[in-house]
Amino acid sequence: MKTEDIKYSDALITLAFICLVGILWEGFVKWQEIPAYILPAPSKILDILIKNASMYSYAGLLTIGEAIAGLILGTITGLVAATLLGLWPRLEQAIMTLAILIKSTPLVAIAPLLTIWLGFGVLPKIIITALLTFFPVLVNVLTGLQAADPAFMEILHSWHASRRDIYWHIRVPHAVPYLFAALKVSGPLALIGSVVAEWTGASGGLGRIMWLAYTTMPCPKWMWTKPSQRKS
Repeated sequence: MKTEDIKYSDALITLAFICLVGILWEGFVKWQEIPAYILPAPSKILDILIKNASMYSYAGLLTIGEAIAGLILGTITGLVAATLLGLWPRLEQAIMTLAILIKSTPLVAIAPLLTIWLGFGVLPKIIITALLTFFPVLVNVLTGLQAADPAFMEILHSWHASRRDIYWHIRVPHAVPYLFAALKVSGPLALIGSVVAEWTGASGGLGRIMWLAYTTMPCPKWMWTKPSQRKS
């Protein structure tokens, strides 16, 4: 079987599986009569998306733009930090301590502060996304720089190569696959970060739409009754 045929069959299997999940989802919602604010049916979701296509398109482009800008900023910052650590290993403890501190701080604690300092524009969202994507790039690229083959490095040392030559001809090529592996992780994180950042305060974007939908969501009657009045 040719490679093209295998890819085509895999695509058909994936499409069939997605359709099956959608049908089961639709049937389960209709069977249990689940309210749309708890679990909307796929048909309901498609209907809303089609009726409000322009609004969701604009919000989606804004969120994706923030995610891409934050991913680029976080990647560049991670590359610069990894380069510094690769050239000057003594800085590793200081920079990694700061990076771990930033990574350990919850976004929900940083996002409101950035919104207060920088306003409701796109800049706080880009910074939050960059903070979220910075750490995977730093760790992966640094691992790739430090995992260079010692045999090649010894050959260049025997040729009296400078540290810069060793870095660019041995360490950097070895770190490229690690960079792409980091981007596979950072890409989804960038989109998640931009949406979460928009929840804390934004003038547009998918996170803003989600927040507005949440604030206008109807509450079940049992939430307005006292615990003693609820049926067991």
